[in-house]
Amino acid sequence: MTKTTPSDLPESAPASPNVLPQVSSPTRRRLLYAGVAGAAAVGGAGLAWWKFQPHAMEAGAEQALWGMEFEKPEGGVVALKSFSGKPLLLNFWATWCPPCVEELPMLNAFYREHAAKGWQVLGLAIDQPSAVRKFLARLPLEFPVGLAGLGGTDLGRSLGNLTGGLPFTVVLGGAGRVLHRKMGQVTPQDLQLWAPLR
Repeated sequence: MTKTTPSDLPESAPASPNVLPQVSSPTRRRLLYAGVAGAAAVGGAGLAWWKFQPHAMEAGAEQALWGMEFEKPEGGVVALKSFSGKPLLLNFWATWCPPCVEELPMLNAFYREHAAKGWQVLGLAIDQPSAVRKFLARLPLEFPVGLAGLGGTDLGRSLGNLTGGLPFTVVLGGAGRVLHRKMGQVTPQDLQLWAPLR
């Protein structure tokens, strides 16, 4: 190992025995860029994970939920208190949201299969009433739908969906407590996990 002396340093570098000469090689630059890119990817993945995780619910959100009512697309009102006492899958969706539209037939099949076992499903449409009516004319659902509009976004935020992303699903037990929350599209595995809950 050679010792660096002040005379070995570039002219612009201060003469100090602790300063090492800068070695600039393409390999070293690539490693540095790869390290920075890797750190950015990990940071981005962490931010994405945080963004798509349900956060803490607002105090009293569960109790407030059970007092809410929403208009139905076909007329009349759907009251959340009418769902109390049995497990409820509450799905926030919109007609303009492709993953929402994709999961609706699966949620409908879940409802059809598990309604006799006490399961209930309620879709809350965060959308224009006319768009929801037109959509349901093409794809009828067996479970009830409420027209939540922008108020549904506020409700979702109170339940931990801080970004307002869709779809957002909340599973409530028969006692009225939130058991699970899911940001993003529901999978068949999610439904298998939730089905035994009461």
